Amino acid sequence: MAEGEGLFIALISLHGLIRGEEPELGRDADTGGQVLYVLDLARALAEHPDVSRVELMTRQILATNVDAEYGEHLEQIADRAWIVRLPFGPHRYLYKENLWPYLPQFVDNALVHFREIGRVPDVIHSHYADAGVVGVRLTRLITAPLLHTGHSLGRVKQQRLLDKGLSEEVIEERYHMGRRIEGEEQVLEHADLIIASTQQEVDEQYGMYADVDRSRMAVIPPGVDLGRFRPPRRGEVFKVAGEIDRFLERPKKPMILAVQRPDERKNLETLIRAFGESDALRELANLVLLIGARDDIDTVPKGQRKVLQQMLRLIDRYDLYGSVAYPKQHSSEDIAEVYRLAAARGGVFVNPALTEPFGLTLIEAAASGLPIVATNDGGPQEIVRICGNGVLIDPLDAEALAGSLLEVLSDRHQWRLRARAGIRGADRNFSWKGHVAQYLKRIKPLQRKRRKTTTVLRAQMALADRLLVCDIDNTLIGDREALAEFLSWLDAHRHRVAFGVATGRVLERTLTVLEEWNIPRPDVLITGVGSEIHYGRQDLVRDLNWWRTIDYRWDTLSLRECLADVPGIRLQPARDQREFKLSYFVERFVWPGTREIRKRIKDYGLAASIIYSHHEFLDLLPIRASKGRAIQYLARRWGFEMDEVLVAGDSGNDADMLRSGALGVVVKNHSSELRYLRGRDRICFTEWPYAHGILEGIDRHGFLPEDQPTLDVEG
Repeated sequence: MAEGEGLFIALISLHGLIRGEEPELGRDADTGGQVLYVLDLARALAEHPDVSRVELMTRQILATNVDAEYGEHLEQIADRAWIVRLPFGPHRYLYKENLWPYLPQFVDNALVHFREIGRVPDVIHSHYADAGVVGVRLTRLITAPLLHTGHSLGRVKQQRLLDKGLSEEVIEERYHMGRRIEGEEQVLEHADLIIASTQQEVDEQYGMYADVDRSRMAVIPPGVDLGRFRPPRRGEVFKVAGEIDRFLERPKKPMILAVQRPDERKNLETLIRAFGESDALRELANLVLLIGARDDIDTVPKGQRKVLQQMLRLIDRYDLYGSVAYPKQHSSEDIAEVYRLAAARGGVFVNPALTEPFGLTLIEAAASGLPIVATNDGGPQEIVRICGNGVLIDPLDAEALAGSLLEVLSDRHQWRLRARAGIRGADRNFSWKGHVAQYLKRIKPLQRKRRKTTTVLRAQMALADRLLVCDIDNTLIGDREALAEFLSWLDAHRHRVAFGVATGRVLERTLTVLEEWNIPRPDVLITGVGSEIHYGRQDLVRDLNWWRTIDYRWDTLSLRECLADVPGIRLQPARDQREFKLSYFVERFVWPGTREIRKRIKDYGLAASIIYSHHEFLDLLPIRASKGRAIQYLARRWGFEMDEVLVAGDSGNDADMLRSGALGVVVKNHSSELRYLRGRDRICFTEWPYAHGILEGIDRHGFLPEDQPTLDVEG
């Protein structure tokens, strides 16, 4: 970040439908409070003078059954805040449980996006488990602090669903809970700061996870837009009243208001049973249910359809017609007005969810002057403690829920005290301005720590406009004077050039030889003939996406058995073997050659890439692994065009890299194995050996077109 610039904060929230205007809250189980939270947080952060850019990064959806807005790449939502939509997975809309296989694609597209805007985030803040997994991978690649907000935790949900009678098998099949919990544990291990909404969330909910570091947790309650959510004014006319009152025989009775998604975890069934089985409650009040927006129950997803159909069956079973309203459509602006209408009629807001990490609707109701009855969990506990505006209940006890609603509605003096306390408590404790002040205070030490421990960020891979990758032995090293000139050139161009090495050596031996020749740690290391990729000039990070890419039809033990009796080859020491590299020494005039090795492997029903180099080494790799494929992968992942990538080598194990489509340089001291490449397009053979040859190749390819020649090739 340049001196004088403010913070660039990237918020990542992947699931649901996110747009700046009229968010479709309640449309489905994935488009609820989290969507509103991240939108409000993005806008609030962007208003702070220390912040110059906020991006709310989410999924781009190109589907006919959702608005075209969700397919737009950029949407500005405040002066310095944007929604950035990146494609990953199929074009169609997917629920969060189905997004996980495609998360690596989001990481790749985010890296390309950062290159396109010429800046990487100073802070990444992930929301929910899926974004947390993405956040871990991104921050390890660009060395930014990772903040995480869980919103809802897998272990807590799992326990609540078990308590409700669902079996572990059903929970796993429906919610893929094992994968989610594993992702959450990974995030807890790597995040620099976990932001929780309540102390109960820290103590009890995160307490269900092993080895949680409490020093990396902060309780910062979210805010509410106090401009939208306010008490009713005397004589105020409510436009939404007609849409609600058409359901009710006696519409002036107090309202029991519930605002929630059609999700079985929101526990709508218990609320309707509590109302339906209490004659006193039915006589005293009406039940108003804002359960998402819908056109036709038959067209909504199966899980939501089940909840809505159950709602209608229970209304019919208890004959609640005339006492319960359940309008099909409402906007986010309508909800604020419905809160005020409920308060004007002396009503109560109810949230009987099985678990509630926070519950923004509770603060919205409090700010609107509406007392609350809510589940005795997380957010409700903290809000009622701070505001003193409601009653906590066991969400599985319908009788107790009915009793608490009666208690709040019947005592009008106590109702007024609770209403005033809620308004006062929301104003003092739950503003977005206060949230942002605490938020920025907590991340400043993280930034100082990062600057102290990391002299140069891995962001070089994201921000450089060129990538230069060299073989080590007999290319980069071999002539100390030439190497010194090359390193001087590289140092002068570090603002533009990301530097990497590609070698047959394993990682440990690569680091050793770089140290011996006083070569600064590269931005990227391709080792084991392309079988491994690591990033970082200090702490190394393995590219696990490359590991998953090449892990295909690879069977080390069977390959060793297949080649056990081949004459003229013998296994290299264990230190030179890797998970995806099987290496042999070769007796040049004894072994049968690559054609026979390839035939034998095929006859055994196996698969491997065969690399023969320096007339003495034989390496077997997975068929998707090689130096060349690693170069192509890096270009795709980090957003380089192949014209912006230059590779240099000298031996047979560099051939695939030189043919990758990048600009190729074969130094003068090359082995005869590369002669067949002479005359190939985009590959130049130099007049100079070793690192002088690399510099010559840079000039001849015009790799940095604005630069003066790097080497006097006339000698």
